[in-house]
Amino acid sequence: MVFYNLKERISMIEQLIAEATECDFKVALEIKKPKSWLKSVSAFSNGIGGTLFFGISDDRKPIGLSDVQKDAEAISRLIKERITPLPQFILKPLQEDGKNLLALEVSPGRSTPYYYKADGVMEAYIRVGNESIIAPDYIVNELILKGTNQSFDTLTTDAVKKDYSFTLLEATYLERTGLRFEPSDYVSFGLADKNGVLTNAGKLMTDQHTVYNSRMFCTRWNGLEKGSIFDDALDDKEYEGNLIYLLKSGSEFIRNNSKVRFVKEAQYRVDKPDYAERAVTEALVNALIHRDYIVLGSEIHIDMFDDRVEITSPGGMFGGGSIQEYDIYSIRSMRRNPVIADLFHRMKYMERRGSGLRKIVSETEKLPGYTAAYKPEFSSTATDFRVILKNVNYNLEGDAHQVIHQVTHQVIELSTVSKQILAFCTTPKSKKELAVFCGFKDLRNFTLKHINPLLESGQLEMTIPDKPKSRNQKYITVRSE
Repeated sequence: MVFYNLKERISMIEQLIAEATECDFKVALEIKKPKSWLKSVSAFSNGIGGTLFFGISDDRKPIGLSDVQKDAEAISRLIKERITPLPQFILKPLQEDGKNLLALEVSPGRSTPYYYKADGVMEAYIRVGNESIIAPDYIVNELILKGTNQSFDTLTTDAVKKDYSFTLLEATYLERTGLRFEPSDYVSFGLADKNGVLTNAGKLMTDQHTVYNSRMFCTRWNGLEKGSIFDDALDDKEYEGNLIYLLKSGSEFIRNNSKVRFVKEAQYRVDKPDYAERAVTEALVNALIHRDYIVLGSEIHIDMFDDRVEITSPGGMFGGGSIQEYDIYSIRSMRRNPVIADLFHRMKYMERRGSGLRKIVSETEKLPGYTAAYKPEFSSTATDFRVILKNVNYNLEGDAHQVIHQVTHQVIELSTVSKQILAFCTTPKSKKELAVFCGFKDLRNFTLKHINPLLESGQLEMTIPDKPKSRNQKYITVRSE
């Protein structure tokens, strides 16, 4: 038996993967209750692989095994008896300080799902953090598709193409490519089969709302945290239907609830948008094409706050793991919905496959006022994926948005409504009084577009700043000295 040095082995693993998600340490081999470690074999096979170390404690101290050869034979036997289908694995003996250990390397499987099968139960496991848990039904369904080299968007449905319209798809395709969407393209692009039966990708592109989960919920929250949708949402919309419609609607919602500040230099004007439009598009496209449509009752969520936009889509990283473990500049593209991804690429919504996250970062970096503190953030769990775009006009060290003033800068003139508010608020006024005075009926829209900017610029202030949502809240103009 050839032994490997433990320190060298551990060092190599730490360079590649985080211990909490792809490694497990076992002090001894449990033979009477092997499920304690076999569930990790199932989870590693259903995900991105992993390694089980036997004879090592959780704090990575070598304890040693009394009979490595016997334990290795038992591991091989139990995997063959209780994991189905048989996963790919390699057993390697290790040695440290004269103590014999074992490393069980499990490869990511191609014939998913891999089940633990014994005692009348058959369970598939996945990794969540540093634990192996039973996979929910929708993840098992996705693993079945993956194991048969299929995806949700390629599956044929009971819908016939002639019963539906595709006006938005065809018009958008012509607008963005200069080419007509020919009848034969529905088959060649994977939206329908030769008999005119739509795939799930085809159903997601109809003008009618035919896939229930094809929805997007958008909310502009007042402040930095979520609250009651009735009391704390300045704007909220729900969209459903065609993926192109969802993309355009989501983009419009973010645009309508964002600001573009203008600063005049000596010879020209500098636009200072809150978010990079291309970064927003990339984030929404990423959510639409990579989300898991199998999860019943799920939808994409756009949550806007004063300092950020969070775009959350159902389904974690396709293939397992979490985005936090990867370098986005070297991550390999894995497409959960290849037909949809290909179609969006043809329509030039995606510049290059696998470059979406990098594009989000690079486009944000181009914004005036950008610093490393505003770098977009990406996170994922086993059930969702989240992109956070930060408002580059929000002062991270203060309480409000600020436009930097210098001697050579001239801030654009106040709007007529803003002047009315400042003139009226020489004595404290309630939000309702302000809206009536300025001729507005929609309080939420009035607050978002007129009151908040004045608060953020420091020209207007609250009479009860410690309780911004107080029913007795009033506003007063800040006198300039």
